Amino acid sequence: MLIRCWGARGSIPVSGGEYLKYGGDTTSIEVVSSEGDLIIIDAGTGIRRLGNRIVKQDDGRINIMLTHPHWDHLSGFPFFKPLYRSNSEIHIRGPRTTQDSLMKIISRTMSPPYFPVELEDIHAEIEFHGTGPESFWIGPVRVTTIPLNHTNRGVGYRLEEDGKCFVFLTDNELAHPHPSGLGFDEYVRFSEGADLLFHDAEFTPEDYEQTRGWGHSLYTDTLNLALKAGVKRLGLFHHNQDRTDEEIDRIETDCRRIIRENGSGLECFAVATGVEAEV
Repeated sequence: MLIRCWGARGSIPVSGGEYLKYGGDTTSIEVVSSEGDLIIIDAGTGIRRLGNRIVKQDDGRINIMLTHPHWDHLSGFPFFKPLYRSNSEIHIRGPRTTQDSLMKIISRTMSPPYFPVELEDIHAEIEFHGTGPESFWIGPVRVTTIPLNHTNRGVGYRLEEDGKCFVFLTDNELAHPHPSGLGFDEYVRFSEGADLLFHDAEFTPEDYEQTRGWGHSLYTDTLNLALKAGVKRLGLFHHNQDRTDEEIDRIETDCRRIIRENGSGLECFAVATGVEAEV
């Protein structure tokens, strides 16, 4: 599998000289299987540029997997150009346990007076598939889900192909319980042995004095999860909208210090827009 990041920012897109290294677009991850299957995780503002590339390559079949319906994970959807092509076949998957149907949630991103084109007026062929606790397959990729420990519910994903594994757990608070979430040990088991884990690492200990219960993790808790799960590579994800490149660098440096002190071989990096990884 090839994994590309098109947006790693949380809550709202940002721009400016202090955000150049890690980027300002919100969540969108591209996964390409060994057989060329295209899987997109979340439709934050990063999906716009990905869509521009897709229409140039003329890819027809697209799989989109949504983690949850918060705006920073959906706001790029109306600007995804493959929607407006009649030869696009788009399969959209998301949690059945949200407060509304997946189709209705998507429709709201393209409804007046907020957007001039409604979902029923686009040209692409779209199918909606609710995901539950059971695994499903996209080409050669086996996908397993887990409930996120986050406000308004959601799901994380484990993607496996040819003995390799990528786990994506954004918007997952490890230190505070939410009604639909699970405990720390369950997320350790879900991530166990992953070749690559992208996990929410939005807050510092100083932030967390004011943000406990907001649905996002301390970067130290995320690192602890990766160490306990025996993950090979950890990508720190969902950067706070106000976190500058320099501040993210400091978080990454502190994580690497802790890893050295633990004598671990874990590779840790802060995920930047444009980063690619192969598992």
